[in-house]
Amino acid sequence: MQTALLEKQKITKQDYLSDELRQLLEKLGVSKKIHKDTYLFQEGMEAQEIYILKSGLVQVGKITSEGKELSLRICKSNDIVGELTLFCDDPKFLLSGKVLEDGEVLVVNRVKLEKELALNGQLTIEFMKWVSNHMRKFQSKIRDLLLNGKKGALYSTLIRLANSYGNTTSDGIEIEMILTNQELGKFCAATRESVNRMLSELRKLDIIYIDEDGKITIKDIQFLRDEIGCENCPIEVCNIF
Repeated sequence: MQTALLEKQKITKQDYLSDELRQLLEKLGVSKKIHKDTYLFQEGMEAQEIYILKSGLVQVGKITSEGKELSLRICKSNDIVGELTLFCDDPKFLLSGKVLEDGEVLVVNRVKLEKELALNGQLTIEFMKWVSNHMRKFQSKIRDLLLNGKKGALYSTLIRLANSYGNTTSDGIEIEMILTNQELGKFCAATRESVNRMLSELRKLDIIYIDEDGKITIKDIQFLRDEIGCENCPIEVCNIF
């Protein structure tokens, strides 16, 4: 995955924090280098900090009871990571943050941030709205997996990728981000072999086309939506981030 592609996603104003809130976070934060294949935090660890990603990529996910890795979010520059632990008693990370690409984060002490937000009701409301929006994203992804199984989770992932990286062509919606079948499998708790079978089925049905470089074009996105009972969620919820 290339950082340049991350700049092409469709973003709405709800993905941004106000200048005032971002300045507060930067004032409280300390810079830290992050390195590929290490963990920014892991599930079950005490959560004393939140992070603002300045550069690099971080995958937020969970290990299932079967030992499979479920990817819930890919965080990019300016994203806040670990924010769901704020205003909790004895907070622990519910998910893990794995570094996919070297970069730098701003480390913000959770207690200091809570004290600052308590002094400014307007910023607190803004921050909670931002957190709520991310909770909706997590809930919708888990819902797709629980209600529709691995196939539904794959279809949902393809739709989210199309919303984030899709370009409309004469053949359909071409997804600019190229993911291996193993990487796709992490978004739906499926093996590489299972993803390969499901994609092959979609190709036979002429729902998708995959070129020699591995780039996917969705020829009939409505088929995918119908199969999972798509609720046409707004794009700030139905995306890969």
